[in-house]
Amino acid sequence: MTKMEGCGFSDWSGKRKTSVAFLLFVCCFLPAGLIAGPAFGQEFAVHEAHTELVNEVYQLDAWIDIRLGEEVVDALQSGVPITIEIDIEVYRPRRYLWNERIASLRQRYRLEYHALSERYLVTNLNTRAQQSYPSRGAAIAAVGVINDLPVLDRKLLTEGKGYMARLRARLDIEALPAPLRVLAYLSPSWRASSAWYAWEL
Repeated sequence: MTKMEGCGFSDWSGKRKTSVAFLLFVCCFLPAGLIAGPAFGQEFAVHEAHTELVNEVYQLDAWIDIRLGEEVVDALQSGVPITIEIDIEVYRPRRYLWNERIASLRQRYRLEYHALSERYLVTNLNTRAQQSYPSRGAAIAAVGVINDLPVLDRKLLTEGKGYMARLRARLDIEALPAPLRVLAYLSPSWRASSAWYAWEL
């Protein structure tokens, strides 16, 4: 149940009516193509991914082609931070049962444009490391290149069993400001995601 301290029921009811009215307005007046678009924009593609065992730890190298739609680029140029998520999973395939997930890792990157300096800032939200780039293309390319990322300790795997790994990249709509988030859910440009790319560990 949602915590509602300091807010009476009448106030909450009024906000709820406002939200419903806004959603109805959006659904009625946005172009139909935005609402009836595909489940994912498919502007992302994983071209290569593989793991290597280094000092008993599996490390990931990957190359992801990230292409932002026009609406996303416009928002970025207007000062809206864009968050890109890279999901990584290690699992053991099983013939008669669902796959056994061994480990999962989520790498998150925030892309921002600073109008005064005319530079793009990429922040690794896992490590808080930051890097500045002179162009949008260079910043996006940097997000799409993964080198020597520790994924899994070998001790967590059982000798003699086969394991797979898979990876995908996508935009994180939940990280957007609330007003833009509602519109993003209706737009294929914002629902961009790659397909899962799988390989043998």
